[in-house]
Amino acid sequence: MNIEFYKDKKVFLTGHTGFKGTWLCRTLLYAGADITGYALEPLTNPSLFMQTKTAADIHSITGDIRNRDMLIKAVRKAKPDILLHLAAQPIVRVSYREPAATYETNVMGTVNILEALRLTPNIRSFVNVTTDKVYENKEWLWGYRESETLCGYDPYSNSKSCSELITASYRNSFFGDNSTSAISSARSGNVIGGGDYAIDRIIPDCIRAVQTEKQIVLRNPHSIRPYQHVLECLSGYLLLAEKQFHEKSLEGAYNFGPDDESCVTTGQLADLFCAVWGLGASWDAENDGGPHEANYLKLDCSKAKATLGWKLKWPINTAVEKIVEFTQCGNDEKRRNCIDQQIRGYFDV
Repeated sequence: MNIEFYKDKKVFLTGHTGFKGTWLCRTLLYAGADITGYALEPLTNPSLFMQTKTAADIHSITGDIRNRDMLIKAVRKAKPDILLHLAAQPIVRVSYREPAATYETNVMGTVNILEALRLTPNIRSFVNVTTDKVYENKEWLWGYRESETLCGYDPYSNSKSCSELITASYRNSFFGDNSTSAISSARSGNVIGGGDYAIDRIIPDCIRAVQTEKQIVLRNPHSIRPYQHVLECLSGYLLLAEKQFHEKSLEGAYNFGPDDESCVTTGQLADLFCAVWGLGASWDAENDGGPHEANYLKLDCSKAKATLGWKLKWPINTAVEKIVEFTQCGNDEKRRNCIDQQIRGYFDV
């Protein structure tokens, strides 16, 4: 992709204080973009956003996407060229405990950001970031295409399916051929990378275990997921936003997931992590009787590759090596430098 496209572009980003949002901020800063972020305070301690001191480099607004008036006011004031929507309640198990809050954030949050888009002139490109879990999962051995049925099982996945339908409805209803705004959604696989401190995610759980000299415990070591480094999907989001900025006809839904060799079981991913981490790291399986989780899920990304020219760069073993590199690099200043070096290395190739 042409990362230089973003130089001096005004980009409004929701969810910028999260793990993926911080990586996206750092990438856009590298590209020379003018960034406004809108999100809650970081939900984890530590957080990558605080470790990298990213707030000092952008215009950071503390706000809830459920607050429609505040969100619309912020977007209209920023007058962005590009709007990227990442803010969400992203944890499956949390959605079982807090279903109403999950729907309020992921469904009405989408309505609110689309209202902000509708009421703000001259925004050329909008991307709503959802998830691979929007599809009705039939445990197929092949990847889901963008035309497959949307019907997530659990409240998180289902709320993201709703978000997709809302995005399509707004595109059809308010942003037709006479509009200059291109509206798309981006569905990515299971994202991993340095600085993820969330609960109930495999790599953060592995890191917490080894750092406290405990054995890693896996709930479902045989489940297969489309794991990929965070920069892989972010490059897809940015490429999509760039391409449709110039050519509205490219708008729509796109999958951004890994190739088959990176669709590994949770156990295989843990094996890779333990091998790279060293120091006798190991894992064991223990079913904690938790709620339903899919066993097999994979994306077909042919559309993104053929239509946008999206290319993958880092296989799963490289992704794990980059995570361990970040985790073992030392203090916050070194972590910030490590993140920025990984971004430069990824986009300069």
